Amino acid sequence: MKCMQSIVAVFLLSILSFGVGGCKESQSSYNGLDMGLGRLHMLSDAQTRSISPENFTGEKGKGGMAAEGTGKHAARELGQGWKVSPSIVVKAGTTFTLADIKGPGAIQHIWMTPTGNWRHSILRMYWDGEPEPSVETPVGDFFANGWGRFEHVNSLAVCANPGSGFNCYWTMPFRKSARITFENIDTRDMVLYYQIDYTLTDVPAAAAYLHAQFRRTNPLPDMADYTIVDGIAGKGHYVGTVMCWGSNSPGWWGEGEIKFFMDGDKQFPTICGTGTEDYFCGSYGFVRPGTDDYMPFNTAYAGMPHVYAPDSNPLKQPRFGLYRWHIVDPIRFDTDLRVTMQSLGWQSEGRYLHLKDDLSSVAFWYQTEPHVPFPLLPTKDELAIQW
Repeated sequence: MKCMQSIVAVFLLSILSFGVGGCKESQSSYNGLDMGLGRLHMLSDAQTRSISPENFTGEKGKGGMAAEGTGKHAARELGQGWKVSPSIVVKAGTTFTLADIKGPGAIQHIWMTPTGNWRHSILRMYWDGEPEPSVETPVGDFFANGWGRFEHVNSLAVCANPGSGFNCYWTMPFRKSARITFENIDTRDMVLYYQIDYTLTDVPAAAAYLHAQFRRTNPLPDMADYTIVDGIAGKGHYVGTVMCWGSNSPGWWGEGEIKFFMDGDKQFPTICGTGTEDYFCGSYGFVRPGTDDYMPFNTAYAGMPHVYAPDSNPLKQPRFGLYRWHIVDPIRFDTDLRVTMQSLGWQSEGRYLHLKDDLSSVAFWYQTEPHVPFPLLPTKDELAIQW
């Protein structure tokens, strides 16, 4: 049954034309961007390339040529071609350019194994020479591991595999260029293994650009909703949410509603959910049936892989990590979008209680460029997680 569910999920993803909506191509013009099972048999003139420390530029026939690198000592008896440069060292306080690609094309897969403090490692992506990043988020949060402790994530868009293999499968088209940087704001150097797989091919006119924005509020002010993202301007569709939810008070925390304000909505949204656990595709407190125990879960489109209940958390504060991908149900908008989440629990006599929790998130969406510049990323201290 699990195998059949996985096959169905991958098949559904393969017929979506990577979420750009309604883009149809004849067999003769197929550009090879969406290579799910439903299209895997189709031939294409697209060119496959890959960037890693063994080929920093992704050039054809230029892999494995390094004579210097982090593996030089281990390969001293074997020489060139024998894993001389498998990783990089990102010095404290520096930014390393992981990829600088000339298009048109699309990034199709990113794998990396960041060491060090994942909240103090900032991933940024720039499309078509833009001065402001379209993706800006701590690396752990981007891969649905925002609490800085590894947990297995098994979904279509993101997989986090043992021991710390982070994988992203969001399609990231670009027309002129793609630049990906990795900033280490920590006080310690870190080692990074990575590989960025991409294709060089024509990009359909309807293809939008991936965006991802991180936010954190701790604690949430009294009677305020948490803002996942706002200020989005342009045409596009919202495709995913990652949240780290730190409960700053005892008791249940997930009664709050998510709200999508789109295309001129003011006081009231067009889309309003019925509860936090409902939005993340669970129900009734995420507990194992017949018990009061939280039940971690991973599915293709939603999950709660992180459950740090008081028994496992030295701070005695429950913490949860959740993801929700809108892959088959993207939230379409024409001009603007704002997304909020309520922090809500229970108090006596069956009354709701607004909670002042520690909330952080990454919002994922596709849109036309240019985009509105993001708010300033939280400071190093504001990013920090205390265990």
